[in-house]
Amino acid sequence: MTNNQFRLILLLLGALLFLPFLGNAPLFDWDEINFAESAREMIVTGNYSRVQINFQPFWEKPPLFLWLQVLSMKAFGINEYAARFPNAIFGIITLLTLFEIGKELRSARFGFLCAICMCGSFLPLIYFKSGIIDPVFNYFIFTSIWFLSRSIKNYGNKSASRHSLYAGLLIGLAILTKGPVGLLLMLLTVLIYWIFIRFRAIASLRSILIFAFTTISVSAFWFLPETIMHGPWFLEEFIEYQIRLFTTPDAGHEQPFYYHLLIVLIGCFPMSVVGLRTLFRRSSLRLNDPDFIRWMKVLFWVVLILFSIVTTKIIHYSSMTYLPLSMIAALSLEEWLEGKQSWNVFQLAGAFIIGIIPALVVLGVPLAGMNIAALKPFIKDASAIENLKAVVTWNSIDLVPGMILLTGLCAGIFWLSRGIRRHVPLAFFGSVILATSVFIATFPTRIAGYTQQAAVDFYVSLQGKDVYVETLGFKSFAQYFYSRKQGFSKMEILNSKDDEGNYNIDVLRNWYLTGETDKPVYFVVKSNKIDAFNFPDLQRLSEKNGFVFLLRPAARSKN
Repeated sequence: MTNNQFRLILLLLGALLFLPFLGNAPLFDWDEINFAESAREMIVTGNYSRVQINFQPFWEKPPLFLWLQVLSMKAFGINEYAARFPNAIFGIITLLTLFEIGKELRSARFGFLCAICMCGSFLPLIYFKSGIIDPVFNYFIFTSIWFLSRSIKNYGNKSASRHSLYAGLLIGLAILTKGPVGLLLMLLTVLIYWIFIRFRAIASLRSILIFAFTTISVSAFWFLPETIMHGPWFLEEFIEYQIRLFTTPDAGHEQPFYYHLLIVLIGCFPMSVVGLRTLFRRSSLRLNDPDFIRWMKVLFWVVLILFSIVTTKIIHYSSMTYLPLSMIAALSLEEWLEGKQSWNVFQLAGAFIIGIIPALVVLGVPLAGMNIAALKPFIKDASAIENLKAVVTWNSIDLVPGMILLTGLCAGIFWLSRGIRRHVPLAFFGSVILATSVFIATFPTRIAGYTQQAAVDFYVSLQGKDVYVETLGFKSFAQYFYSRKQGFSKMEILNSKDDEGNYNIDVLRNWYLTGETDKPVYFVVKSNKIDAFNFPDLQRLSEKNGFVFLLRPAARSKN
């Protein structure tokens, strides 16, 4: 096939995989709703320069991704599809970029395999259909490292300065997407790479200055006006936030050190298993720039180790590993197809054990859903039991994704054991693409039915009403997004200040509960925490699927 045919196939495949079913499930707390709500509040306030959540300054993220969501919401409306659409587009761009880089490194086939490894693995495919920041953030870091490696490869040539310019531009965009941590990841990768090559010269002063100037100029596009208008509060708060992530678990996200290793190994099947051997040894394939694979291995380990050290561990923190791993796995696929790699019985057994875990999970979820009554005696959490009372319909069709994964796994292991290499990519990656596409069409809606759909429906029922809406006993952003909150009232502003005159959500909630409110206040409480909010003027409206819905009438008439 020609290069353009490969590009067309990837363009169509990306559109088919990433664009459908983006809006079939509500946004999930916290991250998806957090970012979508910040974008919605930009539209409501008309203030596109300051990031807010609940109409208060939000220091954890810069605005670039939110600007993309705003554009999407302008086109599709304020809804789930619009919130997730930017990542779907970046998913398509990522596949095409992997193809172009792989083509330059070796061949069009190798570039195509890089793209297939990315979209044919479980978590990477799902992650491009989400509303989180990481797909865009990771893309900018990855492409920045690519151009930086070109600059270093061409050290002493005129093209080095041009590639340094591109690298600085892209890392500047990464900083505008998620903050200075983007530059930190790149600098750590460069430092480790430099150690591996024994500190030989890698860049001229001109290239370094061009990279630094471009990075600062691009990131200053937002940071400089923000600092001039509001002071250095963002950087101060951002740094404090990053320190908290490293030293204290955030919102219960404390996991063991090996958490991200398991996430990548199991969640990124099959490319994790396929690329495992090449990750630890030099490939026998001839590449136009074999040193770039060293860059990818360094980037992989920097991300995996760094976020294993961080105390707060959330599943998508290690998503930066997906990009280098896709290229490393593609090397193994090329070796398979050329007969330069074979697997012994222990490697086949290991691949089967790792691959069967996601298959059994995907198969087990609908089986559990069809047998909720039988599971309840084994569940000790009262709140979880209430969640499982949701009316969610599972049927035999929901077993199909798990069966596809099992079939693909068994076929791939069988063909590997028989030395029939050409069918292995289709068995492993084709089955994941097909199974995950079916899975995404139905499972998120069912899962939301148990976890948050009852609360979301309650918030939606309050849209357009002149009321206050808040949660009690748990953190959420759904009440703002789904009730379409339009801003802070004068009464809220007056009654949300602490003794030092600063906004404090706990002070505001206390006013909602006990103060002289000018509007009715609706509360959502999880059923296992309702006893902690035994206030005399709270009226219990209803209870559904682990949530209790309360009303406190206006304490006084509005002025």
